[in-house]
Amino acid sequence: MDFELARFNMVEQQIRTWEVLDQDVLDLLFVVKREAFVPPQWQSLAFADLELPLPNGEKMWAPKVEARVLQALQLHGGEKVLEVGTGSGYFSALLASRAAAVTSVEIDRALSLEAAQKLARARFANVHCEVGDAARGWGEDIYDAIVLTGSTPLLPDTLFAQLRTKGQVFAVVGDLPVMTARLVQWTAPDSRVSTDLFETVVAPLKNAATPARFQF
Repeated sequence: MDFELARFNMVEQQIRTWEVLDQDVLDLLFVVKREAFVPPQWQSLAFADLELPLPNGEKMWAPKVEARVLQALQLHGGEKVLEVGTGSGYFSALLASRAAAVTSVEIDRALSLEAAQKLARARFANVHCEVGDAARGWGEDIYDAIVLTGSTPLLPDTLFAQLRTKGQVFAVVGDLPVMTARLVQWTAPDSRVSTDLFETVVAPLKNAATPARFQF
């Protein structure tokens, strides 16, 4: 397979046409090798416009979603980022290419270990992989950005408690069949600015926060 031709076609035919026009983001997609993070049995589809299966029911985002979210975050190199859901490690690598440090938390130990190995082989020393449940936050650190790679019915306040002023949370919010990719900036205590980016459907985050249900 000609990976470089497939990568070029992915960028030009899928990603650029989906309102991803930040040249730094587009250039990065040529630098960070997506095929190095795709499970071997799916390498021929590494650049296809679809989600790819990962072990234990998880999935990689489609390439255009990865690029669109990275563009929306507007990271400039000095940020500290929390990623909730490491998955394959590919989006962790993209984040690490644009930020100073990434803490990536994966609830599935085997997935976390495999992603950490791939990130190490690709020489991403600024990604720290952890195993655990970060659906409502992680540890006591404060971050410039928090990214949830699984969907959630709502965003818990505990995530915003771990943001710096003007920090931002990205998540796909909602329930089937309607979900919205949303970027929320925490501008001040009790003040948030939400921007809806696009509609999509992604697998739910394990143990995601859910609204209280009325019971008879």
